[in-house]
Parts: sequence; structure tokens; C-alpha cells
Amino acid sequence: MTETPGHGVVVRARNGDVIRYDPSGLVMRLSDKVIADIALRMGAQVTTANSATATAAPTARHDPHDALEGIDAWDLRAEGDWLHFTARLQGKQGIRAFRRHVEGGAIIADTPGPLMGILGIGGPRAALASPGVTGFPQHIVAPADDIGAVGHAGVERGIETDRLEHLRERTHEALVAEVLLDWQVAKYAALPLFMTRVETDSAADARALANGLAFDNLILAGRNLKSAAEAMGKRAKLVAICLDFALEDQGGDALAYRDGILALMAKAERELWQLGMDKPVFVARFESGTADAAANAALEGQWELAWNHGDHDLRYSAPGYMFALDDHDRPTEDARTQMAEMTAAAISDDAWQCPMLMLAEYDPANPKIIRVTARGIGEMILDAADPFGAGKTAGFALVGSDAKITAVKIAPDDPQAVLITCSKPPGGAVKLAYAYGAGAGQDPIRGNRGALRDGWTMDSTTGATLHRWALPALLPVTGHA
Repeated sequence: MTETPGHGVVVRARNGDVIRYDPSGLVMRLSDKVIADIALRMGAQVTTANSATATAAPTARHDPHDALEGIDAWDLRAEGDWLHFTARLQGKQGIRAFRRHVEGGAIIADTPGPLMGILGIGGPRAALASPGVTGFPQHIVAPADDIGAVGHAGVERGIETDRLEHLRERTHEALVAEVLLDWQVAKYAALPLFMTRVETDSAADARALANGLAFDNLILAGRNLKSAAEAMGKRAKLVAICLDFALEDQGGDALAYRDGILALMAKAERELWQLGMDKPVFVARFESGTADAAANAALEGQWELAWNHGDHDLRYSAPGYMFALDDHDRPTEDARTQMAEMTAAAISDDAWQCPMLMLAEYDPANPKIIRVTARGIGEMILDAADPFGAGKTAGFALVGSDAKITAVKIAPDDPQAVLITCSKPPGGAVKLAYAYGAGAGQDPIRGNRGALRDGWTMDSTTGATLHRWALPALLPVTGHA
């Protein structure tokens, strides 16, 4: 083809000329897709066509920030179904990138990496939440089903959605996400986007929980996590599932409780694997009951789970006795913050292990001494400050004997063993309790509290120093003649 003098082609593709020149300069041919993208960015109504002379009628241009409802935002750009921009919004995250679906909805953080999920399942106590948003409103969200962070309470089945919305309340899972974000801010590290949701029902025992509506909605939340991630061009990563079901169990059988929770974890792993997710971390608090609550089988069942949970990644973040309760036996606001900090610590440490008492046996040289062997990380410490008021027995008590505990100390030959000295040989079928409700007529345990811990510490944002306290236990004393 003969070109007119002063005209020519610089770049040519199979479907035609891309860049030409003429006496006025370079001329670029843009595709319809690029024109449409420019139109979306500029707020103009542009008509394109493959025919030669299609021309858009002039229309009024709208400020693209109209879609952002007047927030302090800039650098607005459209990519697919999302508007991306930089803004100064409420929260501790500072000036950062955000996104909003072109159809509207919540403004959420535009973050690197996967969409992180923190889910929870339990009884009615797990639904406890404080009203109000977290310190990172756009970084901690829930599925956009207008339910919020607490979930469906076992009343109805959830709906599938790939959209996200802001929280109206702060559940344990939301508080855990906030702690993890605070830690990232302190390290000047990337701030991820978290989706949180806890599902509950009124199941009477652990096996019923594993087969109830709360479990079905938990898996649905996992599906919504994946769908929301895919809608944003991300992958989903399930950080943890928080388990909160112990005192609600009315089954009356410790092993049945253990087996019910094991069944729940196995079923969750199987169904989440079918969604393409890795085996989750399960995190729970070891409930020790309240000051006036009699022991139930689930307390023993928790101990069974703590040492024998198969290949499930189950981590007990802390014993319940370390958290303050109000007059209605609900954790105080400071306690809820501390619970979240302990859960976040357990999630972040693959080697996490609260001290656990494994074996109680008589000293063959002195039947008045009971030797308790623990399993934990580092040396055991009997906290002289006794912050929970466990008393001179450090939370230990004898069950089934009228002997009294007169002294408690760490064994000089084993830093993970405790020596319990009694007023006389306890004799008979005796059990040794630690931070455990022994029931009426037994030695008081002053509210199921203890004073045994390891050397791990963490400064809480509440001003307290947190420790990794020993888990409650009820052990048969063996080795007597």
C-alpha cells in the first residue's frame, strides 16, 4: 500500500494499525475496551462501535468521587468491578488504599495478600459482642448478608454472598483480628483484610453442635470467605476457627464431650478441604467454671482434648480463670481484650502450649507428698503474687480425702514438676484438683483459680501483664500402697 507523503505507520498489529503519524504528529488507535475503561474513569457516557463512523453524543461528565459519597479520597481508578482509591478514613490504619464495588456497598481495605478468615463456633456464650466498630473498620469485615459478626444464632440458614460489609459489633473473632492488625502496625508490616463470623446455636452437647445449624452456617461462612476472595481477585486463607463450647455441654460424659469436639474438627476439616482450604488451626479457652459453679463433665473432657486431640491442630490459648468476670459472670471489657490477645498469641505460635498437669503420684519415700508432672514450655513457676487469689495451695485441692495441703513447691530435681505436701497421707481413691470445681463438701478452690504458670509474658493493651497459666486438671493420685 502506498502511503501519502507525510503519513505512515509506526506500529502495526494483525487487526490493523496501532500507531500512525501524519503532519500533526502521532495518532494512536485505542480498542473499544480501553475507551470504555477511560469512560468509566471519567464518568462519561461514551459509545463505541466497530463500524467506521459511530460517534458518541456529548453528555455531561460526572465527578467520579460522587460514588464515594464525599469522603476524602483521591487517585480514583476503575479495575473490573472495583473502584480503587486512596483515602483518609476512620480507623487506626491511617491513609491507605481502599476499594468499593462499582455497584456500591461497603468501602473496604485494598490490601496485599489473601483475604484472611477468622471464624468461630459455639454455644450462646460465644455470641457475646460489644456494640461499635473495631479500630480498623475497613480491615475487619463480615459477609454482606446483613447479619453482622455474630451470625444466625442457629435460627436460620445463611445465604451465599461474595460481598463484604462492615461490622456493627465486636465479637471475640473481631477483637482477635484487631490485635493481629495492631501488631502489624507496630512492626510497620502489611495490614491484611480479615473476614470474621461466629456461628452459634443452643446445642445441648458437643456432638449435637457438630451436626447442627451452627456448623452448617460455619461451613457456609467458609464458602462465602472463598467467594469474596475470588471476587476481589484474591485467594482465601482461613487463619483460625475459635471454639467456644464447654460449660454449655450437658451430656454428662467427659469422653463423649471429647469425641464430640473431635468429630466437629474432623468434619470441619473435611468440608473446608472440599472448598480448597488448608487444615485450620482450632483455638479454644480452657473453661474452669465460675466461683459458684459445680464441675461438669466438659471440664474433664477439655483436659482429655488438651493432651489427646489426634492430628488436629488444637491450641488452648488460656485457662478461663485468668479473666475477670462481672456480676453476671460475663467477662469484663478488659478481660475480652485479654482473651483476644491470648488467642492471637496462640494463633501466631505453632509451638504454643499452656502448662498442663499430666500425672499425680505419691512419692514412694514419703506418702504425704504428691508429685505432679507437668508438660509445658520451660520451667514451671508458682507465682508469689497470686493475682487470682488462689491462696496458699496455689489452686490445688484434694478430692476424696480429709487431708489438707500444707505446702506447694516446684520440685528441685525437675523444673516441670510440682511437689504437694499434705497434712497426712491422703489414702484411698483420691484425686488432685487444680483450678477445678471440686464440688460441695470438698476443699474450697476459691473460684476455680490457680497460681501455676510458665515464664512467657506479654504486655496487654489493658495495662496488665499476661502470663501463660496452667490449665485446670483433675487427676487420680496413683502409686499408693
